[in-house]
Amino acid sequence: MDLFDKLPDYAKAFRDVLTDTLDRMFKENEKLLYLDADLVGAIKTGELFKKYPDRTFNCGIAEANMIGTAAGLAANDFIPFTHTFGCFATRRVFDQVFLSVGYADCPVKMIGSDPGVCAEMNGGTHMPFEDMALMRAVPTMAVLEPSDATSLEALLEQMANSGGPAYIRVPRKRKYYLYKHKWDITMGKANVLLEGKDVTLIASGIMVEQALIAAANLGKEGISAQVIDMHTIKPIDEEAVLSACEKTGAIVTCENHNIIGGLFSAVCDVVCRTYPVPVEPVGVLDQFGEVGPIDYLQTRFGLTAKDIEVKAKFAISRK
Repeated sequence: MDLFDKLPDYAKAFRDVLTDTLDRMFKENEKLLYLDADLVGAIKTGELFKKYPDRTFNCGIAEANMIGTAAGLAANDFIPFTHTFGCFATRRVFDQVFLSVGYADCPVKMIGSDPGVCAEMNGGTHMPFEDMALMRAVPTMAVLEPSDATSLEALLEQMANSGGPAYIRVPRKRKYYLYKHKWDITMGKANVLLEGKDVTLIASGIMVEQALIAAANLGKEGISAQVIDMHTIKPIDEEAVLSACEKTGAIVTCENHNIIGGLFSAVCDVVCRTYPVPVEPVGVLDQFGEVGPIDYLQTRFGLTAKDIEVKAKFAISRK
């Protein structure tokens, strides 16, 4: 696959890529709809409301009602995308998601923005460290976390056509490009970004960048680290996890989420059943969030390249 080594000149924030992608998809499929819970300005989807007034709906600060409405639309052959902050997209509306979407088998496509420390100054109340855990527990629900703008575009397209319910967690303001081509991204298929033989770093979302930095630093010390972008947490790519176990014999998971119920849990589910090797987590250690800029928060919660390097050495020592 072809990767960027620096930010391209045309780089856009994730929320702008999201709006542009939805706009293009709306032109291609008249069944697509968009529902928002009064955060149109925050996610910058105002242009969709101007261009498609009959296919966009601001449901107000009534997230549970939004999910119920979307489920009804999905039951009538529409493909509704919903958006609100990740904390509201999951824990506030979990009963509606579980019953109206999951149990009723309605293919609603849910966007939860500013996951984990990306909530920054909105603080602990708006900082979802548990959203993946909740959504993973809903039968048939796909759980996605793009690492860059290109994978965001690809995953939005694929979740629209997936035929089942899906949740994608997306930073709003982040500008990061890793993949040059969206065809390198396949929902449910992990991507090996860097080969290595001593330890595997399995990362998702903003932690993919940190894993690549950590791998480079480890390489300077003679440690060969493989890096995997696990953009689909459910269904997880079991083949990729098993291959990492066989190849390197040690794994570090890297996630912007509580280590309970997220990527660490998903990887351990596979490792325990197939090929037991040491697995060390880099993630939030069962804590609530707090207010702060993202650099401070990543240090505060142990979500840096340095934290990954320490855990990688420890995982290797446990072989």
